Amino acid sequence: MPETAQLNPEDIADWIFDLDNTLYPAASDLGSQLGLRMGEFVARYLGLPLDEARKVQKKYFHDHGTTLRGMMMEHDLQPDEYLDYVHDLDLSGIPLDSRLGQALEALPGRKLIYTNATTKHADRILGHLGIEHHFKGSFDIIDGEFLPKPNQRPYDVMVTRYGIDPAKAVMVEDIAQNLVPASGLGMATVWVRGGRNMELAAEHTAHVHYITDDLPDWLLDLTR
Repeated sequence: MPETAQLNPEDIADWIFDLDNTLYPAASDLGSQLGLRMGEFVARYLGLPLDEARKVQKKYFHDHGTTLRGMMMEHDLQPDEYLDYVHDLDLSGIPLDSRLGQALEALPGRKLIYTNATTKHADRILGHLGIEHHFKGSFDIIDGEFLPKPNQRPYDVMVTRYGIDPAKAVMVEDIAQNLVPASGLGMATVWVRGGRNMELAAEHTAHVHYITDDLPDWLLDLTR
């Protein structure tokens, strides 16, 4: 169940943030753009009508965790072309929120990005938001050998690569399921509720320690 005691930021050495729908509101249209471009790529690559390609896209996401991994496993896709195409997105719909930069500035400890997308995509988002200078590194789908969250192995690799002490780390995510491995490692976890992710499944409650509908406000509260 979510904690009632406030987290003490002075006890935290590392803050690990998901990117999409976490550092900006899920109400932004990036997810719909991404889904459309995934469908377009699958349609072109497999020679399918778009409606059929979308069915394949959803099946691979369900069966393999990401459409990309499904395409790699089922069709020997080389990932670079796919990743470049699907992340060629219009970022103008992402609102700028000065509170986020203020919160990150006030927050002690190292800040890292962990994304199922690419570092190139993360750099674009962080640059658009004007917060790139707050982050000391990123761990992406390539670093995780194309195993997406919530597979355990990439979490273990990330922890080793960055020398993270899970007992002194916090992971922030919009998908509660992706917090389960982090919690299992001993991290504190924060679920950013929004968009289609509004209900917490019973099997995830023990792994979600804090819940917020407004990440900048929640972070600012920690440092006030």
